[in-house]
Amino acid sequence: MPKQKTHKGLSKRLKVTASGKIKHRRAGGGHLMSGKNAKRRRRIDSSAVITGTIANKIRVKMDK
Repeated sequence: MPKQKTHKGLSKRLKVTASGKIKHRRAGGGHLMSGKNAKRRRRIDSSAVITGTIANKIRVKMDK
């Protein structure tokens, strides 16, 4: 049976760390930043880790 292909759209948006965790960029940072307060802008600027069941499903799609 052939191998499962990597989902290219997903692999461009997410990164698997050395320990196997999945990092992603937070939503909401594309535009209209002047209407958001500084605390919210800082939070949006930082990356986040996906955990739980959804992370396991993503790992299958990313062939990791």
